[in-house]
Amino acid sequence: MDKDRGKDIGKDIGKDAGLTPDDFPIEADKDKLKTHKGEPVASAESEQIAEQMAERLNEHAHQEEQDRWSA
Repeated sequence: MDKDRGKDIGKDIGKDAGLTPDDFPIEADKDKLKTHKGEPVASAESEQIAEQMAERLNEHAHQEEQDRWSA
């Protein structure tokens, strides 16, 4: 296994204040992740990984929102 593989994936996430609910949904634009307003969030190793990351982040945010409403 390549020890450097994936080293840079998501390295920009949470650089300053992190993601807020207003940043969602996250969108994949080639190998970049951006907020729905077009602000860069992170970069991924490939377009496919960026799409998977965006999907997982959006699913997680949706689940957190559901949890807030059910509490």
